[in-house]
Amino acid sequence: MQAAGAIGDPGFWEACWRALVLGVVQGLTEFLPISSTAHLKVVPVLLGWGDPGVAVTAVIQLGSIAAVVAYFRRDLAAVVRGVARAFRHGQWHDPAARLGVAIALGTLPIVVAGLAIKLWVSDYDNSPLRSLTAIAIVSMVMALLLGLAEVLGRRRRELPAVRPWDGVVVGLAQMLALVPGVSRSGSTLTAALFDGWERADAARFSFLLGIPAITLAGLAQLKDALAAPAGGGPVPMLVGIASATVVSWAAIAWLLRYLQRHSTWVFVGYRLIFGLAILLWLRATVGG
Repeated sequence: MQAAGAIGDPGFWEACWRALVLGVVQGLTEFLPISSTAHLKVVPVLLGWGDPGVAVTAVIQLGSIAAVVAYFRRDLAAVVRGVARAFRHGQWHDPAARLGVAIALGTLPIVVAGLAIKLWVSDYDNSPLRSLTAIAIVSMVMALLLGLAEVLGRRRRELPAVRPWDGVVVGLAQMLALVPGVSRSGSTLTAALFDGWERADAARFSFLLGIPAITLAGLAQLKDALAAPAGGGPVPMLVGIASATVVSWAAIAWLLRYLQRHSTWVFVGYRLIFGLAILLWLRATVGG
């Protein structure tokens, strides 16, 4: 995607169209356990647009944050009130306060790892971890882990029973999402299932836990994304964020309803097929 010019410039509308597509891809894949980062890398490459880069994808994710904050606004308000009461009266055993602590503790690992990458990895966009081969392999490995969690998870615990330790466990899994193909929602959902959570409650905690991490990542990359040619400029980026917001809301609502009655095996199968398809495509491309 080239930098967009004036509104009358065809390049402007092309940039907006590409941002709209990226926003839809982001919205569909951020909260489903199939890796938004991987799809935001693979789909543009398959369409001949090239890799939009870390900065652009991180900023488009802000649309998903807007959706999840709006969708869980009552839960978030309850957490804020619970933590405030805990600070005033020491009621840290209150479920809302414990959820707030779990979210805080669960956010620390990915923040520390993200800062480390920012400070010490000079060209993460071109890292071998972001190659299509790595994404394919990681996607299939995470599919197998999610399947194992489905088999071994007891699915007895619900969100009001959350403990600070749950935040640490699921937060460490969330840290792995810095590797494209892992999937933030996929890794956290897998960890929560291993931890004995009900599927829908595991997804709710995954969504809530992702709010600080994705917000910080998007804001940290905002300046670079607006300056990057792949971003297309402020207006196309806003188009991408807006489309990601709308589609993310729909994806959240659908997934929560789906997991109340169904398992995650459909996502296990999708991830295996997704990874295998990439490897076969790469082999055919190289062979050709």
